[in-house]
Amino acid sequence: MMTRTPRPSVEAILAALPELAPYARDAVVLHPEQAEPDHRSSSIGGPLLWPSDEPWPECSLPDENSEDGVPATAMVPVAQIFRSDVPGPWWPADIDLLQILWCPNEHWDPPAPQADISPVVELRWRRAADVLSPLSTLPSPSRWEEDGYLPRACAITPEQVTDFPFREELPAELHPRLEELVRATGDGGDAITRLAGWKLGGWPTWHLTQPATFACEDCGTAMTLLFTVASDDETGVIIGRWGDLRIFTCPADHRHGFRVDQH
Repeated sequence: MMTRTPRPSVEAILAALPELAPYARDAVVLHPEQAEPDHRSSSIGGPLLWPSDEPWPECSLPDENSEDGVPATAMVPVAQIFRSDVPGPWWPADIDLLQILWCPNEHWDPPAPQADISPVVELRWRRAADVLSPLSTLPSPSRWEEDGYLPRACAITPEQVTDFPFREELPAELHPRLEELVRATGDGGDAITRLAGWKLGGWPTWHLTQPATFACEDCGTAMTLLFTVASDDETGVIIGRWGDLRIFTCPADHRHGFRVDQH
């Protein structure tokens, strides 16, 4: 079960370590609560506002239980976020809807941009007004490996936060003071640089591995974190050994694709 360590205010964090200020990023933690959202609501695991004339994503890549990759299975909704509910710097111009789906099977060696030993992710950016004839019944997957890859339908309560990077992404001279600040906070958990939960924007956490940098294959720009899928009891999602799945995108152009990392 996920526990939450109380976090000091941003003012208190910066008073203790003012050198963190240039690294601050906007983020929104999406607190889920089981509900029955409709296709015009921001949600986790809820129905998507999907055009009836657009094919629903399917996955036929090989996975642990299907070496030849057949039969194809419908992907399942992971998250739907409307700009009006969760504004922020991650929205491209003229886009007001983000949709994330994945194949509810564990893929051991998928091609880029996917992560190994994780669900295969599909991303859609939309203008909600363009969906004139929504799909009324969403396809169901024909097979799935883990119930933890079938998110329960949840409404979300957005919490605007300021996020800071994990210590290994900061200059070495700041590490001792940051570690001291983390130790002095809460019950020993890192509430300074590890904001737990489903999150839009902000910084990734690297507490199990060294930080990685993903370059956009189209333009070479360093990708930034767009979305974090968290393991938690409310949604029923379990990533790996109670970890996170993160989606990185190119800040120069959202059409340049994305990269998935599991941690």
